[in-house]
Amino acid sequence: MSERFAARRIAIIGLGLIGGSLARALRRHAAVDEIVGCVHHTSDIPLARELGLADRVTTSVAQAAAGAEIVVVAVGVDAIGAVCSQMRDVLGADAIVTDVGSTKTSVITDVRAALSTQQFRRFVPGHPISGTENSGLRASVDGLFEGKRTLITPLPETCDSAVRRVEQLWRTIGACVTRMQPTHHDKVLAATSHLPHLLAFALVDTLAEMAQRTEIFSYAAGGFSDFTRIASSDPALWTRIMRANGDAVLAALDSYMATLHNLRQALQNHEDGTITASFTRAKQARDEFANRAGTQRNKK
Repeated sequence: MSERFAARRIAIIGLGLIGGSLARALRRHAAVDEIVGCVHHTSDIPLARELGLADRVTTSVAQAAAGAEIVVVAVGVDAIGAVCSQMRDVLGADAIVTDVGSTKTSVITDVRAALSTQQFRRFVPGHPISGTENSGLRASVDGLFEGKRTLITPLPETCDSAVRRVEQLWRTIGACVTRMQPTHHDKVLAATSHLPHLLAFALVDTLAEMAQRTEIFSYAAGGFSDFTRIASSDPALWTRIMRANGDAVLAALDSYMATLHNLRQALQNHEDGTITASFTRAKQARDEFANRAGTQRNKK
């Protein structure tokens, strides 16, 4: 059993769904003495204080990061490098920087360029696999990371003690931590997260263009809601994620389109056996996934 995480001061850059939920979790587990939050607009400061997301709130990345033992960067993947540049001159010698971005190779490239060589050794790329379709300061929720997986993707030069400290943080608030190679992470997330978001957006966009869209949506049942819930996610955020992980998403999309093409051909040619075989393989894979997930939840 790993030692419980505790820190004097943590800075969280970005207090939206992930950053705000992390702040809530750290408070609930009494894991840190002081949380310093950084928001984008001055107008967000009163709300962040009202929600109790941080002890101090600022719009300055440098002010938030100064004196922090750990800085968690919880902004869009395309902005992480710029944020790190703004904290470069104030980071303590032992300060750890970590992120929560949905892509890793692009983030690692940006952060390497933003920090000094020594600072980069104490950068621990991370990604909690949890969330909702909501965003913004009011999107944070209690218990978001409980029982959920967090992926850590250190590089060969990443400081071992920094990696262990970040893993300890996530375990203390209830997450299950796994290490993974950055390139493998991006391929896995392209298939299991980025592609599903692309498909959900595309399906709803297709139906919205149909002349009978009002009637179509009126008769949409639970299956439609389940499949398309993530199409309510922030479009700008997901556009940036798709761009950052474009190669891996394209590879996953090509595989999916090949399967769709085969199903279309089978449907056109009345090949019921081909369709049933595909559906059967999908059901078996989905049932196995659901059973594994249920077993893991019961063990906790």
